[in-house]
Amino acid sequence: MRSDVIMYSVNKSTDKDLYISVQNGEVLVQAPWYATTGNIQRAIESKREWIVKKLREYDDKKNHEISLRPIQILGVIYELKISYKSVEVIDCSLDDKTIKFVLPKSYKKMDKESLTELLMDKLYFKIAQNEIENYMEKIRVTLGFAPEDYKLVKMTDCIAKCTDDQKILINPRIFKYKKEIIEYIILHEFCHLKYKNHSRYFYNLIAKYIPNYKDYELKNIKY
Repeated sequence: MRSDVIMYSVNKSTDKDLYISVQNGEVLVQAPWYATTGNIQRAIESKREWIVKKLREYDDKKNHEISLRPIQILGVIYELKISYKSVEVIDCSLDDKTIKFVLPKSYKKMDKESLTELLMDKLYFKIAQNEIENYMEKIRVTLGFAPEDYKLVKMTDCIAKCTDDQKILINPRIFKYKKEIIEYIILHEFCHLKYKNHSRYFYNLIAKYIPNYKDYELKNIKY
């Protein structure tokens, strides 16, 4: 929507009356040839409420929902739809298996793929913030040991990593996978606290807690 300043175009004629109309989201003024800028601005201000209402109605009609490519959360596929409105912050809601975003109009300059990636990152990070502690605690209790610390980090080359200083980095995009896969990935990284390499001892430790761990390795997952 427009700000406090109402933009308009003026067309002067020999008519004695001044008319204001809103067409296709534009404010048009038909004014007598002798009308001053002050006269026109006062007329605009007197009709401000009506003009703003008409501009908002136009925006609402124009800003229909746009479908982006589906995304996966915890193993479930969701449709992703967006609309643009006069808002300051992004709003998100869930309707069955459709995630709907209302975006500020400044996001219109982004292409669909970039926008999808941005919204995915926001969703995964929010879910990770709320859920990751529960997963980390469950694996800690299961194994009886834990990293020095863990951190949510966006990474392009991996979904999780155990660092040399005994910390575990978790890519928020881990939450695209099912719960069982997430637990396996985190347990996998915990086991690297004991064995840095993928040795026989490393996989024996994993198998002790997840005998069918191969079912959860990402290279074996089909989506």
